[in-house]
Amino acid sequence: MSYDLAGKRVFVAGHRGMVGGALVRRLTGEGCEVITAGRDELDLIDQRQTFDWMAQRKPDAVFMAAARVGGILANSTYPAQFLYNNLVMQANIAEAARRSGVEKLMLLGSSCIYPKMAPQPIREDALLTGPLEPTNQWYAIAKIAGIMLGESYRQEYGCDFVSAMPTNLYGIGDNFDLETSHVVPALIRKAHEAKLSGARQLVMWGTGTPRREFLFADDCADALVFLMRNYSDARHVNVGSGEDLEIRELTRLVCEVVGFEGEIVADPTKPDGTPRKLMAADTLRNLGWTPSTSLRDGLAQTYDWFLANKA
Repeated sequence: MSYDLAGKRVFVAGHRGMVGGALVRRLTGEGCEVITAGRDELDLIDQRQTFDWMAQRKPDAVFMAAARVGGILANSTYPAQFLYNNLVMQANIAEAARRSGVEKLMLLGSSCIYPKMAPQPIREDALLTGPLEPTNQWYAIAKIAGIMLGESYRQEYGCDFVSAMPTNLYGIGDNFDLETSHVVPALIRKAHEAKLSGARQLVMWGTGTPRREFLFADDCADALVFLMRNYSDARHVNVGSGEDLEIRELTRLVCEVVGFEGEIVADPTKPDGTPRKLMAADTLRNLGWTPSTSLRDGLAQTYDWFLANKA
């Protein structure tokens, strides 16, 4: 079933975030009117404000890219905020979309929804088949609830709500705060600062042996627009590159891109998290979508943005 975005009013919730910003850039080529709202205009945790705003602006389609996100440290430090904020924002958007007659809503999740020891690569049907990774279970539970929310609204109200589960993302507009960032921006900042200071070593969290998959945010946005246009079903869809590498390999690649030539030292006192997390990309590939940005090229674009905006 094809859904044409041309001429539609499309609300990107969370447009100031990395994925939301990439979506806004991608949607410029769809012939639609992109609607955004900053926190000063719309607080998605406030139910009444969310309902009223959606009723007034009347978007035809919504990308729910707003979320409280962060790495292992942030998840461990703020478990209640990660669970509550994400639960409430999703629920408010879903109900507001139903009430205001939104034609199509896409709810975004994360690969952390899957069990810690899920068979690799992880298929969509691995959901709820085992215990979650404890270091990010609060965010994961909220995103699992988002999937169920979309399914339940489709079943009870006939709403065209779909869910997409991106893998580990990085790119333009990423968060480079070492206390709350994910692995790629954290490594970029560490390597940059080590290069500037003339340090001989760069300390890498954990053993470096876990394997992770990464996708450039602009590729993710392209996949999400593709799914909005070409997919309509209750089953959530994995959005990934289909390839993974060890964290120590990623660290070496980041150092090459940044230009840091010192030694990489592991810190095994820090947690590794899930041993491996690679999502099966069969569903999305069979629909006809593949990523176009290599990891090296994506890292180079991300570092260029960091130099221009954060360094």
